[in-house]
Amino acid sequence: MVAEAAMKRVERKEVEVLVREVLTQRLRGQINPPAVREQRASYQQAGGPPHPLVVNVSARHMHVTPEAVEILFGAGSKLTKMKDLYQQGEFASEQLVTIIGPRQRIIPNVRILGPTRNITQIELSYTDGVYLGIDLPLRISGDIDGTAGCTVLGPKGALTLSKGVIRAARHVHMSTEDMAYYGVKDGDHMKLRIDGPCGVTFDNLRVRYHPKVVLEVHIDTDEGNACDLESATHMELVK
Repeated sequence: MVAEAAMKRVERKEVEVLVREVLTQRLRGQINPPAVREQRASYQQAGGPPHPLVVNVSARHMHVTPEAVEILFGAGSKLTKMKDLYQQGEFASEQLVTIIGPRQRIIPNVRILGPTRNITQIELSYTDGVYLGIDLPLRISGDIDGTAGCTVLGPKGALTLSKGVIRAARHVHMSTEDMAYYGVKDGDHMKLRIDGPCGVTFDNLRVRYHPKVVLEVHIDTDEGNACDLESATHMELVK
């Protein structure tokens, strides 16, 4: 009944906006921008960085606990892989949920990323927060104390979260080699310079260390649109 009532409140224009956004995100995955080719060439040169710089847009998504999976999708349910993500072991699952905000506006087809974690968390863009009526705090993933909650609908059940909805702070995943090359440590902040028709420099890019990660920057959808990442001609990390 809750799902039916929420769906009735969705206006045609809102649905059209969401459909256009989904199509845009799918097209992004099929494009090899000039900056990516340029970074790969730089990586192959002697004296270059240990790994090529990759910048990816992290679209809205959800992380869940095993218990949350069973509530949303039924007893005994587990996440099933749709495709692998850039970092080894991480994947986009086939499971989708609907997010309902305090204004009773909804965002359908929010994808769950795997594997499961020990907390349930939703990462949205600033624009998503405005649309839903949620004041999103800017946080590093996992830092959810004092954050807003929402209602999450799955095909078999619903979750009412008291916290866990954030706007993920832009960050760069680095290994030991990467940090040595750039002269930074875990928790430091860098700048990400993106050149192109809509070139920008993003400050306060948080360094996140793990010995087994591949060098990768994550920015959200708003940031990706602001710099028109697809048209970028050069990308650079600056200490």
